[in-house]
Amino acid sequence: MSHPEGEDAVDRVSRRGSTWAAPAWPCSEGTVVTGCRRLRGPGQSRLPTGHDHRIGGSTRTYRAVMASAARTVARLLLGAAMVGAGVLHLTTQRQEFQAQVPDWFPVDPDLTVLASGVVEITLGAAFVALPRRRRLVGALLAAFFVLVFPGNVAQYVEGTDAFGLDTDRKRLVRLFFQPVLVLLALFGGGWWQRTRHH
Repeated sequence: MSHPEGEDAVDRVSRRGSTWAAPAWPCSEGTVVTGCRRLRGPGQSRLPTGHDHRIGGSTRTYRAVMASAARTVARLLLGAAMVGAGVLHLTTQRQEFQAQVPDWFPVDPDLTVLASGVVEITLGAAFVALPRRRRLVGALLAAFFVLVFPGNVAQYVEGTDAFGLDTDRKRLVRLFFQPVLVLLALFGGGWWQRTRHH
């Protein structure tokens, strides 16, 4: 199949649409993109500016929308999980959480669990209900996960059974989930969001 060239080809594409299957988008003055083929010719007219780079612009918009949706889902799920964990700190799993308080920690284990439960409920609820403060709350959540990490380490070192973590292997695997929570808090807070300057 021969490919039309020059101004006549552009006219055929724009008027009938039957010469080529794909529509034509201008790339720059004197250049028209038809599918993956560029047709050049003197005097070629430029389509309205709103059509420029439609393919690339649509792709960027789609990716931005999907990334924003992923951040929102991460924020809501993590926030809800934190509220749930905080409630468990104060109620049915109170003694289980005390197992994660290191022996060397100077504060009473029960008081530590109660205080951490209140913090988790507060931060979790804020992460869900205050989307405009998501960066701040996400950073605070990440810092909280870092601060309580020594408790997870102490549970592994001291060999304390809690939450079904009754072997050293399970307790060791549990340690690797804490960095994931830190990253999830930062992601949900929008700290990885890319800012484009036009």
